[in-house]
Order: sequence, then structure tokens, then C-alpha cells
Amino acid sequence: MSKVTLKGYILVPESDLEVVKSELVTHKRLTLEEPGCITFSVTENSNNPLRFDVYEEFKDKSAFEHHQKRVKASLWGKVTVNVERHYQIQE
Repeated sequence: MSKVTLKGYILVPESDLEVVKSELVTHKRLTLEEPGCITFSVTENSNNPLRFDVYEEFKDKSAFEHHQKRVKASLWGKVTVNVERHYQIQE
């Protein structure tokens, strides 16, 4: 199996910005603790405070799918329900 890479960005509605930024700390920690997570980065864009650049790598498709399922059921999944996601996924 090959590595899965996701890169892109999210756009956060201004009304959700503070709760998203607050929960991001926990989201990063939990993701980095997942088996199969190689790297995970979500960084606020210096030119647009509503944009967060995302880069993540997982060892294989199974690890990536596990991450996706965990995220959907997490508090992060709930607080980012209104976020626009712009991703490219490469396997």
C-alpha cells in the first residue's frame, strides 16, 4: 500500500473562527497520535486569517480512512461543519 497525502486549505466563516482555532489544538494532537499518521499540519494563513493551509500524510489508505472516520465523529467535525474544504488527495 502507498502513502496518502492530502494538501489544500479550509476557509472558516468568521462567526466560527474562534471556536475552530480553539479546537484546532486538540484536533492536531489527536491526529498526530493516530497510528499511521506521518505528518499533520494546519496553519493559519498570514494573508487571510479565515484561511488555514492543510498538509497531512498517512502511511496508507487504511490509516487515512481511519482518520476521516474519527474526525467526522469528533468535536472538530462538529465545529467545522460550516468550513469550506479545498483539498487534493494523492495516493
